[in-house]
Amino acid sequence: MANRGGRHARTEDSDNTINYVQCDGLAVMKMVKHCHEESSNMDLAQGALLGLVVDKCLEITNCFPFPKSGDETMDEEMYQLTVMRRLRRVNVDHLHVGWYQSSDVGNSLSLALLESQYHYQTSIEESVVVVYDTQKSARGFLCLKAYRLTPQAIQMYKDGDFTPEAFRTLKVGYESLFAEIPIVIKNSPLTNIMMSELFELLPEDKGHNFLDLGTASVLENHMRSLIERVDELYQEAVRYNKYQQVVFKQDSDKNRALAKLAAENAVRTSKGEPTVAEEEVIKQFRPMPVPARLTATITSGQINTHSQHIAQFCSQSLAKLFITESLQNAKEAKEIK
Repeated sequence: MANRGGRHARTEDSDNTINYVQCDGLAVMKMVKHCHEESSNMDLAQGALLGLVVDKCLEITNCFPFPKSGDETMDEEMYQLTVMRRLRRVNVDHLHVGWYQSSDVGNSLSLALLESQYHYQTSIEESVVVVYDTQKSARGFLCLKAYRLTPQAIQMYKDGDFTPEAFRTLKVGYESLFAEIPIVIKNSPLTNIMMSELFELLPEDKGHNFLDLGTASVLENHMRSLIERVDELYQEAVRYNKYQQVVFKQDSDKNRALAKLAAENAVRTSKGEPTVAEEEVIKQFRPMPVPARLTATITSGQINTHSQHIAQFCSQSLAKLFITESLQNAKEAKEIK
C-alpha cells in the first residue's frame, strides 16, 4: 500500500495545514463496516478517503476499500481510477484526500504506516490517515483517530538517514513522528432526527448497556501488547549497546596502533629511514555501520500509544464504576424504605 499515494499529481498551491478533520457519518459507517468485516478474517482493512479541503478543514465525505492484495488479477491503480471516475459521474466527491486502515488494540504505528503516509503526504499535501481500532470500538469505546506526518519526519524519511545523529539534528523522536489531527463526525439533520427517534424507541432495560465496564479483554490485550513492545525495545537497546561496545573497542585498538606507529616512526627518523603514514594503520580499522534507530523510535511510539490508551480506558471505566456504584446505592436505599 506504500506507493498508492504516489499515483496522484501533487498540488503545489494547496495549503498543507489541516486544523481538523470533518468526517460524514456515511463515510464513518462504511469504514467501520469494512474494518469489522476484515477483522473477522484477521486481515488488515485499508481503503481510500474522498473529500475536499475547505478553510483548513479536511472534509471526508466518502470512501471505498482497496482490493485485497491476494487478488493478482486486479490492477489496483486502474481499480481506484475507475471507482473515482464513476463517483464523479454521479456528482459525488471524488478527490483523493488520504486513506484509512484498521487497527487492533492500538497496533497501528508501524514502518509500513510511516512509509505509506510519507508517499501520500508528499504527493497529496493535505492527506491524512484515519485509523480505526476494531476491538476497542467493539467494547463501546469509539476509537477513530486521524494522523499526519510532521515536517521533521518527512524530512528524515526524504533524506533516508535514520542514524542517531540524524534524529538529533532534526529533533525527531517517537512523540514527533505523527501529529494527531482532531476529527469531528458530522451527520445531516435528517440523520440526527432518525437517531433521535431510534433512541426514543430503545427499551428502558437496555440503557444499562452504556454502563458495561467491559475492561477484561481490552485491558488485557493492551497490557499484553505493551509487554511485547517493551521487550522489542529492550532487544533494540541491547543491539545498540553492543554496537557502542564494538566501536569503543575499535577506537581503543586504533589509538594503541597509532601510538605504536608514532613510536616506530620516531625510531625510523633517528635512523634516517622513511616513516610509515598513519593512513596505513587507519585503513585496517573500517568504520562500523551505524544501526538505524527508526525501528526503536517506532516501538517507543507504540509503547506511548498503548500507555495513553490504557490511561484513557481506565479513566472511563472508573467513571462508569462510580456511576454504577451511585445507582446501586440509590436502589438499595429505595428498597430499604
